[in-house]
Amino acid sequence: MRLIPYALSDVGRKRQHNEDSFLIAEELGLFAVADGMGGHRAGEKASRMAVEHLQQALTLPRRGATRDEVLGLLQRAMFSTGAAIYDAAQSDPDLAGMGTTLTAVFLHGMRAYVAHVGDSRAYLYRDGKIEQITMDHSWVAEQVKAGLLTEQEAKESRFRHIITRSVGFEREVQVDGTICPVQAGDVLLLCSDGLSNYLEETDLCEVLSQHMYRDAPQLLIDLANARGGDDNITVVLIHMANDATPRKRRAS
Repeated sequence: MRLIPYALSDVGRKRQHNEDSFLIAEELGLFAVADGMGGHRAGEKASRMAVEHLQQALTLPRRGATRDEVLGLLQRAMFSTGAAIYDAAQSDPDLAGMGTTLTAVFLHGMRAYVAHVGDSRAYLYRDGKIEQITMDHSWVAEQVKAGLLTEQEAKESRFRHIITRSVGFEREVQVDGTICPVQAGDVLLLCSDGLSNYLEETDLCEVLSQHMYRDAPQLLIDLANARGGDDNITVVLIHMANDATPRKRRAS
């Protein structure tokens, strides 16, 4: 199985600066999306630090490591990332209060190890169906889970951008972890909320089922912009291809 990644980030239609960052570390099997907050300079700094530090902090698994041990390595790398961002903010008043979402996937041994803080998302697309494999750490998601808001009310809420966890705002944060078996033909999709706030799972399925994967990030971004584009939009797509898949499909 070969990993074929495609990624794109766009400022959107309303913002002047892009505070999203993404990571493609194909040689490690590590991919991530981060959506920074705290103002232009601070948000950009937080998201960029998140993806750079995550790559540096991840310790590769030893031979024979258990699934829980592998997931723990990814979660610890995210803990370390949060502490680094927090310490940077404490040393510079202009960066005070900065933080970022961070959703990361580490592919190892036919499994996707997902670590997650915030409301950037990870989806698994297989056989024409898509499943969200992260749960948003947001105020509206918690209200829906508690039965206090409907899904539709959550989508229309003016509080939908309020997140309840972020990396770096405090020195320690709870990092959710998930392990998903994967197989050749699967696609993992990571995105910031600039995409997920506008597109339903049916939209994602339609694009992924009807177009080349290399074209999907731009098509998804175009669709989110056409529906408002009031935030930065970032998409990372990882196609888990059969070894026989022609390399000419890959974006240049």
